[in-house]
Amino acid sequence: MKKLFLFLSLAIVACNAFINTKPAVTAENEKEIINALLNDWHVAAANADYTGYFSKIADDGYFIGTDAKENWDKKAFAIFAKPHFDKGKAWDFKTLERNIYFSKDGKTAWFDELLDTWMKVCRGSGVLEKEGNEWKIKHYVLSMTVPNEVTKEILPLKAKYEDTVIAKLKK
Repeated sequence: MKKLFLFLSLAIVACNAFINTKPAVTAENEKEIINALLNDWHVAAANADYTGYFSKIADDGYFIGTDAKENWDKKAFAIFAKPHFDKGKAWDFKTLERNIYFSKDGKTAWFDELLDTWMKVCRGSGVLEKEGNEWKIKHYVLSMTVPNEVTKEILPLKAKYEDTVIAKLKK
């Protein structure tokens, strides 16, 4: 009888522990969550969903655009982007490829992605931080890609605009 009581007690404890166990957090689970967040972020822009888009950026987040002068904190970026969202048309970026990496403690992730955009292929890269149980975009950089074969052709076009930026930043 004592053995039966002991067995039932252990079985109840084991079942209770099993029922109350949350699924293990793994890098693969977190990659799925981050992929969904970034995909939803891009879709929110395409659908001009201002709240859906900016809710995914951390309050102290930054967005770096393709122009050398585009370095915005969240508030400034939201002000810049609001008229585009209000018109019902922001931007529509489709992910072609994405890589996600994690810090050892699993609370920071960084990624790079290739995007199909109206500017042709662009590269996005960023850093996310886990705030509680939710990932937030802390830093995002959008860059136009330039094929190596056409760099010499592109440089004069860039120089026309960027020589003054370079001179100003060197001062």
